[in-house]
Amino acid sequence: MEQYEPDDRLSPAQLAAMRRSLRTGRAALTRRSLLRASAGGTLALGGVGTLGACGIPAAGKTPGGASADDRSAKEKTVSFSNWTEYMDVDDSGRRHPTLDAFTKRTGISVRYTEDINDNGEFFGKLKPQLAAGQDTGRDLIVLTDWMAARLIRLGWVQKLDASHLPHAFANLSEQFRSPDWDPGRAYSYPWQGISAVIAFNRKALDGVEVTSVSDLLDNPRLKGRVGFLTEMRDSVGMTLLDMGKDPARFTADDYDAAIARLQKGADSGQIRRFTGNDYTADLPKGDLAACIAWAGDVVQLKADNPDVDFVIPDSGYMTSSDNLLIPNKARHKTNAERLIDYYYEPGPAARLAAYINYVCPVDGVREELARIDPDAADNPLIIPDKAMQAKSHSFRSLSASEETAFEAKFAKLTGA
Repeated sequence: MEQYEPDDRLSPAQLAAMRRSLRTGRAALTRRSLLRASAGGTLALGGVGTLGACGIPAAGKTPGGASADDRSAKEKTVSFSNWTEYMDVDDSGRRHPTLDAFTKRTGISVRYTEDINDNGEFFGKLKPQLAAGQDTGRDLIVLTDWMAARLIRLGWVQKLDASHLPHAFANLSEQFRSPDWDPGRAYSYPWQGISAVIAFNRKALDGVEVTSVSDLLDNPRLKGRVGFLTEMRDSVGMTLLDMGKDPARFTADDYDAAIARLQKGADSGQIRRFTGNDYTADLPKGDLAACIAWAGDVVQLKADNPDVDFVIPDSGYMTSSDNLLIPNKARHKTNAERLIDYYYEPGPAARLAAYINYVCPVDGVREELARIDPDAADNPLIIPDKAMQAKSHSFRSLSASEETAFEAKFAKLTGA
């Protein structure tokens, strides 16, 4: 059977990486989710498996994707698919205050669905309709940058109308303005940023100073008490930065050198293990003295344990983003754009940031956030200042062949 795009098929290593992400990585339930959730279930992997199977021939690629008749003027509704635990919730746990405020102001009702558990799994759900040029039933979706890049490359999302996005254009933080996979943000806007930093347990360090990835990999007093992430772009990206390489411009040789450096740390026992967000249990206990960690988790860990803190290396840190996109044939494109723009107003952006504690991509929210949560407003992991923004780096987009090769090497390193 013909593939939807033969040169873009996922390799076994890439599928393994997606499964790692779903099982223990950032795609897994966050600590906030675990604290609030009732009885948990296992997330299905079925959608991931379909990525490597026979597919449907690609829909024609057209600049800006394929639009449908926009029914926004007549149908005051928008269908929004997002990740779990990624929206503000009231005390009842049933209503989303910012979405309710949007509906009250505009008259546009939002059908909000938390049906994204993993980038690959969700891609598997949408692929048949998008490849066939059909409506997915969704007007707005949220995908991590590398998967957003894939959909843009396939021509499966629509170009945004800048005239409907005045707040988004004016208030988008400089560090997110022009990724190499969507220059000028023609097709996407960030929902939230995800930063990888160095976290540590001060008590477990027992006087050892940690300020860099070199400290993690080379200080013998930390042997067996260091963690790196199972997410390739974060662990390799942080290592590249420490080596003086730019993750946005590195070569294959640079990548191999970073893998070799991490392999040495793994073989010597310096690195205890590669983790997903299960470091949130190991770090407070002191089983890990220091590790690469995601900022959203660090905010929660610091609030619960005064021994936990973080450091931004002089070489910089990695930031990725989850992104709002409008899929082809969406029936309420203008309504979706109005919702995107709404979350770039300081008020709604601040209310969202106060609840979910990820990196807010909206400039000008600090004053609004200070009225809601002064600690969050002063937290550089949520509202980075200019100096911290300047240290933020993104992992460059990869070709299909690069991604296959790089993920295979990383899988070998981590034992996946």
